[in-house]
Amino acid sequence: MRFAILGDIHSNLEAFNAVLEDLDKIGVDKIFCIGDIVGYGADPIECINVARERFESAVIGNYDLAAIGRLGLDGFDDAAAKALVWTQGMLGADEKDFLSELPLIDVYQDMVFTHSNLYDPDGFYYIENKAQIMRNFDFQEDKTICFIGHSHVPFIALSDNIIGEAFLCKSEEIYIEKSKRYLVDVGSVGQPRDGDPRATYVVYDQDKSTLRIERVDYDIDKASTKIALAGLPAELGMRLFQGV
Repeated sequence: MRFAILGDIHSNLEAFNAVLEDLDKIGVDKIFCIGDIVGYGADPIECINVARERFESAVIGNYDLAAIGRLGLDGFDDAAAKALVWTQGMLGADEKDFLSELPLIDVYQDMVFTHSNLYDPDGFYYIENKAQIMRNFDFQEDKTICFIGHSHVPFIALSDNIIGEAFLCKSEEIYIEKSKRYLVDVGSVGQPRDGDPRATYVVYDQDKSTLRIERVDYDIDKASTKIALAGLPAELGMRLFQGV
Protein backbone atom coordinates (compact mmCIF):
# COMPACT_ATOMS: atom_id res chain seq x y z
CA MET A 1 0.00 0.00 0.00
CA ARG A 2 0.96 3.62 -0.49
CA PHE A 3 0.42 6.19 2.22
CA ALA A 4 0.67 9.98 2.35
CA ILE A 5 1.59 11.66 5.62
CA LEU A 6 1.25 15.41 6.03
CA GLY A 7 0.56 18.10 8.58
CA ASP A 8 0.99 21.67 9.78
CA ILE A 9 -1.65 22.77 7.29
CA HIS A 10 -2.38 25.85 9.40
CA SER A 11 -5.60 26.88 7.66
CA ASN A 12 -3.84 27.31 4.30
CA LEU A 13 -6.49 25.97 1.94
CA GLU A 14 -4.54 26.77 -1.23
CA ALA A 15 -1.55 24.71 -0.11
CA PHE A 16 -3.80 21.94 1.23
CA ASN A 17 -5.74 21.62 -2.02
CA ALA A 18 -2.54 21.65 -4.08
CA VAL A 19 -1.16 18.75 -2.05
CA LEU A 20 -4.38 16.77 -2.35
CA GLU A 21 -4.47 17.36 -6.11
CA ASP A 22 -0.90 16.06 -6.31
CA LEU A 23 -1.85 13.00 -4.27
CA ASP A 24 -4.80 12.31 -6.54
CA LYS A 25 -2.42 12.33 -9.50
CA ILE A 26 0.14 9.94 -8.04
CA GLY A 27 -2.41 7.79 -6.21
CA VAL A 28 -2.29 6.86 -2.52
CA ASP A 29 -4.41 4.46 -0.49
CA LYS A 30 -4.67 6.46 2.73
CA ILE A 31 -3.74 9.91 4.04
CA PHE A 32 -2.61 10.53 7.63
CA CYS A 33 -2.16 13.88 9.40
CA ILE A 34 0.28 14.76 12.19
CA GLY A 35 -1.70 17.75 13.42
CA ASP A 36 -2.05 21.53 13.34
CA ILE A 37 -4.85 21.66 10.81
CA VAL A 38 -5.64 25.22 11.93
CA GLY A 39 -3.78 28.38 12.95
CA TYR A 40 -2.09 31.21 10.99
CA GLY A 41 -4.17 31.06 7.81
CA ALA A 42 -7.61 32.33 6.76
CA ASP A 43 -9.51 29.09 6.09
CA PRO A 44 -9.77 27.04 9.30
CA ILE A 45 -13.32 25.79 8.74
CA GLU A 46 -12.69 24.83 5.13
CA CYS A 47 -9.48 22.98 6.04
CA ILE A 48 -11.26 21.07 8.81
CA ASN A 49 -14.03 20.07 6.40
CA VAL A 50 -11.54 18.79 3.83
CA ALA A 51 -9.53 17.00 6.52
CA ARG A 52 -12.64 15.28 7.80
CA GLU A 53 -13.39 14.04 4.30
CA ARG A 54 -9.92 12.98 3.16
CA PHE A 55 -7.92 11.78 6.18
CA GLU A 56 -7.78 8.20 7.37
CA SER A 57 -6.81 9.60 10.76
CA ALA A 58 -5.16 12.61 12.38
CA VAL A 59 -3.52 13.50 15.68
CA ILE A 60 -3.93 16.82 17.44
CA GLY A 61 -1.33 19.60 17.33
CA ASN A 62 -0.66 22.47 19.71
CA TYR A 63 -2.45 24.99 17.48
CA ASP A 64 -5.47 22.71 17.26
CA LEU A 65 -5.54 22.47 21.05
CA ALA A 66 -5.19 26.23 21.45
CA ALA A 67 -7.95 26.84 18.91
CA ILE A 68 -10.41 24.88 21.05
CA GLY A 69 -9.26 26.50 24.29
CA ARG A 70 -7.42 23.51 25.74
CA LEU A 71 -3.99 25.15 25.56
CA GLY A 72 -3.14 28.66 26.73
CA LEU A 73 -1.70 31.29 24.41
CA ASP A 74 1.27 32.29 26.59
CA GLY A 75 3.67 30.08 24.63
CA PHE A 76 2.79 31.61 21.25
CA ASP A 77 4.31 34.74 19.74
CA ASP A 78 2.12 37.79 19.22
CA ALA A 79 1.16 37.11 15.59
CA ALA A 80 0.39 33.46 16.26
CA ALA A 81 -1.69 34.34 19.34
CA LYS A 82 -3.72 36.89 17.36
CA ALA A 83 -4.36 34.31 14.65
CA LEU A 84 -5.48 31.80 17.25
CA VAL A 85 -7.89 34.25 18.89
CA TRP A 86 -9.34 34.93 15.44
CA THR A 87 -9.56 31.19 14.74
CA GLN A 88 -11.33 30.56 18.04
CA GLY A 89 -13.97 33.06 16.96
CA MET A 90 -14.39 31.42 13.57
CA LEU A 91 -14.81 27.81 14.65
CA GLY A 92 -18.25 26.51 15.51
CA ALA A 93 -19.16 23.70 17.88
CA ASP A 94 -18.93 21.11 15.10
CA GLU A 95 -15.37 22.04 14.16
CA LYS A 96 -14.28 22.23 17.78
CA ASP A 97 -15.79 18.81 18.48
CA PHE A 98 -13.85 17.34 15.57
CA LEU A 99 -10.54 18.74 16.83
CA SER A 100 -11.23 17.79 20.44
CA GLU A 101 -11.64 14.13 19.50
CA LEU A 102 -8.21 13.85 17.88
CA PRO A 103 -5.66 11.86 19.94
CA LEU A 104 -2.11 12.91 20.83
CA ILE A 105 -0.70 9.64 19.45
CA ASP A 106 -2.09 7.25 16.86
CA VAL A 107 -0.88 3.96 15.40
CA TYR A 108 -1.51 2.23 12.08
CA GLN A 109 0.27 -0.98 11.11
CA ASP A 110 4.04 -0.31 11.33
CA MET A 111 3.60 3.46 11.75
CA VAL A 112 3.08 5.73 14.76
CA PHE A 113 2.01 9.36 14.51
CA THR A 114 2.31 12.31 16.88
CA HIS A 115 2.70 16.04 16.42
CA SER A 116 5.98 16.79 18.19
CA ASN A 117 7.51 13.78 19.95
CA LEU A 118 6.55 10.49 21.59
CA TYR A 119 8.25 11.04 24.96
CA ASP A 120 6.26 14.16 25.93
CA PRO A 121 3.49 14.46 23.33
CA ASP A 122 1.48 17.11 25.15
CA GLY A 123 4.56 19.19 25.99
CA PHE A 124 5.09 20.01 22.30
CA TYR A 125 8.88 20.23 22.53
CA TYR A 126 10.85 20.30 19.31
CA ILE A 127 13.20 17.50 18.34
CA GLU A 128 16.36 19.48 17.63
CA ASN A 129 19.36 17.25 18.31
CA LYS A 130 20.66 13.69 18.28
CA ALA A 131 19.89 13.05 21.94
CA GLN A 132 16.24 13.96 21.40
CA ILE A 133 16.09 11.79 18.30
CA MET A 134 17.44 8.84 20.28
CA ARG A 135 15.00 9.51 23.11
CA ASN A 136 12.12 9.41 20.66
CA PHE A 137 13.36 6.06 19.34
CA ASP A 138 13.24 4.75 22.93
CA PHE A 139 9.49 5.42 22.95
CA GLN A 140 8.92 4.21 19.38
CA GLU A 141 9.24 0.57 20.44
CA ASP A 142 8.70 -1.84 17.54
CA LYS A 143 7.11 0.58 15.06
CA THR A 144 9.15 0.98 11.88
CA ILE A 145 8.43 4.66 11.34
CA CYS A 146 7.41 7.50 13.62
CA PHE A 147 5.97 10.49 11.77
CA ILE A 148 6.06 13.94 13.38
CA GLY A 149 5.82 17.60 12.37
CA HIS A 150 5.80 20.74 14.54
CA SER A 151 9.14 22.18 13.36
CA HIS A 152 7.89 22.78 9.78
CA VAL A 153 11.32 21.53 8.62
CA PRO A 154 11.35 18.07 7.02
CA PHE A 155 13.99 15.50 7.91
CA ILE A 156 14.54 11.74 7.98
CA ALA A 157 16.52 10.07 10.78
CA LEU A 158 17.22 6.40 11.28
CA SER A 159 18.27 4.21 14.17
CA ASP A 160 20.50 1.22 13.58
CA ASN A 161 19.03 -1.36 15.96
CA ILE A 162 22.25 -3.36 15.97
CA ILE A 163 24.64 -0.67 17.20
CA GLY A 164 22.00 1.60 18.75
CA GLU A 165 23.11 4.72 16.88
CA ALA A 166 21.05 7.44 15.15
CA PHE A 167 21.82 9.08 11.82
CA LEU A 168 20.28 11.90 9.80
CA CYS A 169 19.69 10.92 6.17
CA LYS A 170 21.10 13.25 3.52
CA SER A 171 18.63 12.17 0.84
CA GLU A 172 14.94 13.05 0.65
CA GLU A 173 14.19 9.57 -0.70
CA ILE A 174 15.28 6.45 1.15
CA TYR A 175 14.85 2.69 1.15
CA ILE A 176 13.29 1.29 4.33
CA GLU A 177 15.36 -1.52 5.86
CA LYS A 178 13.82 -4.02 8.28
CA SER A 179 16.77 -3.84 10.67
CA LYS A 180 16.29 -0.10 11.21
CA ARG A 181 13.70 2.28 12.61
CA TYR A 182 12.93 5.72 11.23
CA LEU A 183 11.87 9.12 12.53
CA VAL A 184 10.40 11.38 9.87
CA ASP A 185 9.42 15.02 10.17
CA VAL A 186 6.98 15.54 7.31
CA GLY A 187 7.55 19.30 7.10
CA SER A 188 4.61 21.64 6.60
CA VAL A 189 1.83 21.93 4.07
CA GLY A 190 0.81 25.46 4.93
CA GLN A 191 3.78 27.15 6.64
CA PRO A 192 7.14 25.73 5.40
CA ARG A 193 10.18 26.99 7.31
CA ASP A 194 13.18 25.43 5.59
CA GLY A 195 13.60 28.20 3.04
CA ASP A 196 11.53 26.39 0.41
CA PRO A 197 8.05 27.95 0.11
CA ARG A 198 6.48 24.90 -1.54
CA ALA A 199 4.02 22.76 0.41
CA THR A 200 5.65 19.62 1.79
CA TYR A 201 4.40 16.11 2.49
CA VAL A 202 5.73 12.54 2.62
CA VAL A 203 4.86 9.36 0.71
CA TYR A 204 5.54 5.96 2.25
CA ASP A 205 5.29 3.09 -0.22
CA GLN A 206 5.07 -0.12 1.79
CA ASP A 207 5.26 -2.40 -1.24
CA LYS A 208 8.46 -0.81 -2.56
CA SER A 209 9.82 -0.06 0.95
CA THR A 210 10.52 3.55 -0.01
CA LEU A 211 9.91 6.86 1.67
CA ARG A 212 10.14 10.23 -0.05
CA ILE A 213 9.71 13.89 0.90
CA GLU A 214 7.61 15.62 -1.77
CA ARG A 215 7.12 19.34 -2.50
CA VAL A 216 4.33 21.08 -4.39
CA ASP A 217 3.89 24.62 -5.74
CA TYR A 218 0.69 26.42 -4.81
CA ASP A 219 -0.94 29.86 -5.15
CA ILE A 220 0.91 31.74 -2.42
CA ASP A 221 -0.44 35.10 -3.61
CA LYS A 222 -4.01 33.94 -3.00
CA ALA A 223 -3.25 32.46 0.42
CA SER A 224 -1.38 35.60 1.50
CA THR A 225 -4.10 37.92 0.23
CA LYS A 226 -6.74 35.98 2.17
CA ILE A 227 -4.73 36.43 5.36
CA ALA A 228 -4.56 40.20 4.83
CA LEU A 229 -8.28 40.49 3.96
CA ALA A 230 -9.20 38.54 7.10
CA GLY A 231 -7.39 41.14 9.21
CA LEU A 232 -4.77 38.67 10.40
CA PRO A 233 -1.17 39.87 10.97
CA ALA A 234 0.38 40.67 7.58
CA GLU A 235 3.63 38.90 8.47
CA LEU A 236 1.80 35.56 8.45
CA GLY A 237 1.09 36.01 4.76
CA MET A 238 4.42 37.54 3.77
CA ARG A 239 6.49 34.75 5.28
CA LEU A 240 4.82 32.25 2.95
CA PHE A 241 6.79 33.67 0.02
CA GLN A 242 10.14 32.93 1.68
CA GLY A 243 9.24 29.64 3.35
CA VAL A 244 10.39 30.86 6.77
